Amino acid sequence: MLTRIDHIGIACFDLDTTVEFYRATYGFEVYHSEVNEEQGVREAMLKINETSDGGASYLQLLEPTREDSAVGKWLAKNGEGVHHIAFGTANVDEDAADIGGKGVRVLYDEPRTGSMGSRITFLHPKDCHGVLTELVTSATEH
Repeated sequence: MLTRIDHIGIACFDLDTTVEFYRATYGFEVYHSEVNEEQGVREAMLKINETSDGGASYLQLLEPTREDSAVGKWLAKNGEGVHHIAFGTANVDEDAADIGGKGVRVLYDEPRTGSMGSRITFLHPKDCHGVLTELVTSATEH
């Protein structure tokens, strides 16, 4: 069962400049940052609030580390902006199978490692009204 908006992913050309904008404009601070070599991104997670299920909601700022990464290709085509929305779940495997059974294409056969040690998979945007959708089980939930 999906329990919250875990994060909204925002693709950007310059992570440091974008982080500074969100800090100066809204007062959001970096909660966590990392480089995900597999996905070819450098990212910063800005915590927005705690949620009733013990999780949190974030803005995830994504800068590609290589042009051929999914985010790099997306930026080249679309420019900066909202890249995806992620829903939190206690069991990404179970929810991905359930949603896949309803005719929505799940992009990974097995969930992969995401931010902060989470387990993630994506749903095809053509099956989600044009929105790339991520399912996330945070590290504290698995």
